[in-house]
Amino acid sequence: MLNVAALAELVRSAQPPTLLDVRWTLAKDGRAAYAAGHLPGAVFVDLDEDLCGPPGAGGRHPLPDPAALEAALRRLGVRAEHPVVVYDAGGSNPTGAAARAWWTLRWAGIDDVRVLDGGYAAWVRSGLPVTTEVLEPDEGDVTVTAGGMTVWTEAEASDPRNTLLDARVEQRYRGEVEPVDPVAGHIPGAINLPAARTVDEDGLLKAVAAPAGAGAYCGSGVTAAQLVLALHEQHQEAPLYVGSWSHWITDPERPIAKENP
Repeated sequence: MLNVAALAELVRSAQPPTLLDVRWTLAKDGRAAYAAGHLPGAVFVDLDEDLCGPPGAGGRHPLPDPAALEAALRRLGVRAEHPVVVYDAGGSNPTGAAARAWWTLRWAGIDDVRVLDGGYAAWVRSGLPVTTEVLEPDEGDVTVTAGGMTVWTEAEASDPRNTLLDARVEQRYRGEVEPVDPVAGHIPGAINLPAARTVDEDGLLKAVAAPAGAGAYCGSGVTAAQLVLALHEQHQEAPLYVGSWSHWITDPERPIAKENP
């Protein structure tokens, strides 16, 4: 993680990091938010189009094809051996978009990537400048080498020997509501740890308790990345079930729970 003051200093330096604006919601209004104002030097990243594969049998936000991801990252100006900083909207109810971008770049073999703590909201709250200027970055030269982060499939997610954390809100976990996917409920044995518990009222990351070795999932592997990031900052690595609930329910033979285990 990187705080606002540290990023402001880097942005003003002779060698600023590649800055990626990954504001995303289910309403797909990130590009409009970017157009209305963003950090100076930031390039907009479309989480759906640039960092994930096409939705389908693998879930709503499956792993991207490495070659397609490499092409997208080069278009966005990501360079080899050059630091990257990602940010999203921030706030007390994190979408996990910046965390998923961080996770995807790390999965792609890019080690020097950090997340702005508190996101765009923290930057604005600090009184730092924003712009509506759209940056056209120079072509990057990064090479994607997949496999840099631990991925769980449905096999690991359902293994009773593993601890699985469900990052969705309590009502979705319990199966009381399901606003996105066609089936409500959770993976049997999963423990509910909503992503909102990883941040304070200002959206700044805080400590979260989770069993060692636990993996994470959510609706489509975005919000759960917030848990992975929070645990990583505590020196606790957590695998991500990328397909998550949207993949789990593609097989009607997989069991569904709607009560606390």
